[in-house]
Amino acid sequence: MALLDGNLWLGLSTGRLDARAKTSEDGYPPYNVELLHDSDCGQEALRITLAVAGFGRDELEVSIENGELAIRGAKREEGPKDYLHRGIAARKFERTFALAKGVEVRKAELHDGLLAIELERPHREKRVLKVWITPAG
Repeated sequence: MALLDGNLWLGLSTGRLDARAKTSEDGYPPYNVELLHDSDCGQEALRITLAVAGFGRDELEVSIENGELAIRGAKREEGPKDYLHRGIAARKFERTFALAKGVEVRKAELHDGLLAIELERPHREKRVLKVWITPAG
């Protein structure tokens, strides 16, 4: 689990999704997790950036299932090609992150082979609710 500034945000999932969905254990695709500071409203946010070179927007899926952020990629079948060297990974993947309560996806963008997903936890006003004690009897 990741603790950022004393607050729980997310952790790598251990596979709470169903059997067809497995978390990538081989490190593919590589990713960064970055803490953002929004100076406008004083909120903190996170950005998860995955290196997904070669994948188009229509070959990627970002969803939230049972409190987990799931990122999946699958390349479309292409005709046969004769590669002299194939170094760009094009295999199917899934990467999942367990989201802490209250964490929401702000946006997802694909730019120059990097998929950036921003998360935020909206500040909620702390409320104090006074519970009146009544006499027994």
